[in-house]
Amino acid sequence: MNWLNNMQTPERKKVIIDASGQSLGRLATQIAVILRGKNKVDFAPHKDDGDFVVIKNSQDIKITGNKLKNKVYHHFTGRVGGLKSETMEKFIEKRGIAQVIRKTVYGMLPTNKLRDRMIKRLTIN
Repeated sequence: MNWLNNMQTPERKKVIIDASGQSLGRLATQIAVILRGKNKVDFAPHKDDGDFVVIKNSQDIKITGNKLKNKVYHHFTGRVGGLKSETMEKFIEKRGIAQVIRKTVYGMLPTNKLRDRMIKRLTIN
């Protein structure tokens, strides 16, 4: 079992991002790059080498355009006729702006087994 000794745990840093005044999409792409580890020199798509991300001032995020009224989130319950829809405004009222950020970043991460591990390293204050 010599190969086990050669495996290294990734060195993870804590990155703090101030969200005040930033738009939702641009902030989410910045977070997704850091969580995935694409900002590091030794990036490989199959490795989970991303850093921890802490978001400060999430309530001061800038949502541009008519997204509050026109952006619709869908959820399927699994039952017949169980497609639930709500606008971004209702979604924020129910769950808060932190869940909107988390959902946006989650959609930007790759759809594989590493995605759930990556999103756990995101903390939103």
